[in-house]
Amino acid sequence: MSGETPTSTPARAATAPFATGYRLLLPAQWEQVPLRQGTEEAVRRILREAFARISPEAPPDTVGPYKRELERRFRAAVAEAQRGRALDVYLPVRPVGESNLGASIVVSEALLPRHRRKGHGGPPASPTDVAVQLLTRNAPAAVGEADLSSGEIDGSLAVRREYVAAAGPSRGAELATRRVEYIVSVPGDPARWFVAAFSTVGAGDPGDELAEALVTWFDALMETFRWRYA
Repeated sequence: MSGETPTSTPARAATAPFATGYRLLLPAQWEQVPLRQGTEEAVRRILREAFARISPEAPPDTVGPYKRELERRFRAAVAEAQRGRALDVYLPVRPVGESNLGASIVVSEALLPRHRRKGHGGPPASPTDVAVQLLTRNAPAAVGEADLSSGEIDGSLAVRREYVAAAGPSRGAELATRRVEYIVSVPGDPARWFVAAFSTVGAGDPGDELAEALVTWFDALMETFRWRYA
C-alpha cells in the first residue's frame, strides 16, 4: 500500500535526488484513503466491502443501524483528516482477531515558513531543531512530557515524538489517545517534511497493553517506509 506526496514543489536541490512520493507496507486489515483525489471512490469501496462481510443471518433490524453507524464513524475519521489538509489517512477497516482497532495513521506534509527558507531572521536552526518545531506546532495538549528522539529513515533525517493527548469532547475526542509522530526530511527539498501521525485509544486507556503493542507495531511499520523518486 502506498501514497504520493504532492509533486508541485519549490526548486529542487541540485545535488540530491528528488522524492515524489512514499511507500508503506501495511497489513491487509488496513486501507488507504487518499485525500487529495479519489476520496469518495475509496470510501464507497471500503464501505461496500465492509457491508459485504456482515453475516446474512444477522437480524435485519440490527443490520441497518450498524451500517449507518459504521459509515458515520468512517466518514467522520476521513473528514477530520481532510480538515487537517492531510494527504492520506490509513484506517483498520477489517477486524484483527475478534477486535476492531481504534487507531489511525494520518500522512501530511509540513513546510518551512518562507522567511526561514530564505535564511532570514537570525542564524539557521539545525535540521533536528526545525523538525521538532514543526512537530510541536499546533499540537494538541499533551498529558505529561513528550518523548522525543531522532535518527534516520531511508537515509533521511527523522524525528519521532510520542505523547498522550488529552480527551477533548469539543473536538470529537471522547478518550485520551496515545500518539506517535514521525517527521522526515524530504530528499531534494529541505523546505518540505513528511509527517506520519499514528493515534490509538488502545482498549480504552492510552497506557494499556493494546496501546503499547500498537505503538510497537507502528514503529516497526515506519521501518518499511521508503521514498519514491521521479
